[in-house]
Amino acid sequence: MKDRTIVVIGGTSGIGLALCRMLTESGATVFVGSRTAMEGDKLPGAEYFSWDALEGEVPLEIFPSTVQGLVYCPGTIRLRPISRLTDDDFLKDFNINLLGAVRATRSLLTRMKKSPSGGSIVLFSTVAVQTGMPFHASVASSKGAVEGLTRALAAELAPRIRVNAIAPSLTDTPLAAQLLSSEDKRKAAADRHPMKTIGSPEQLAHTAAYLLDPRSGWITGQILQVDGGMSAMRTFR
Repeated sequence: MKDRTIVVIGGTSGIGLALCRMLTESGATVFVGSRTAMEGDKLPGAEYFSWDALEGEVPLEIFPSTVQGLVYCPGTIRLRPISRLTDDDFLKDFNINLLGAVRATRSLLTRMKKSPSGGSIVLFSTVAVQTGMPFHASVASSKGAVEGLTRALAAELAPRIRVNAIAPSLTDTPLAAQLLSSEDKRKAAADRHPMKTIGSPEQLAHTAAYLLDPRSGWITGQILQVDGGMSAMRTFR
């Protein structure tokens, strides 16, 4: 990943932070965007900027003339029965999960197109799109739209820019803290997966790093299910 510039939106915690750590260690120049400017410990080799995915375009003046990669990590976990989900809940999830990704992509597209080696965009979906789950109506709807966006952009931007999405199951991140707040909850969540574990940020970050790497250059328009087997199988004993 040396000599490559990667922009990671939502790179200060969870999967995004794990990915930024991997990218900087591999020699990439990483620009990390979050709603508030990063304070305290910063990763060597990373540049930090403030950007709210709900408002406006990414501030382009801070980037070099070419960018090789974009990863959009922000997401929501709004789990409620449909009777308790308001129109505003659905709109909030669509704004963060879908429109934020659209804004980031639109902002950086010109710089990615200028890259002689092309570029790679990585978005995030959820296992709940492929596998119907109760109480996931809002998040699954918005992430389903992300999967549609992934395929449409992959077709539109080929062959210069590849676009893929990762669809994880429950992963041990701050976003999922409430769902994993006790040992009983963690065990129950792990047992629902054929692999009998929950995901780690590092496992998802490795997948994102691979999709950014030129060695994955024949992969585009794909939704990679990184979910402990949840979407593919049931293990009955």
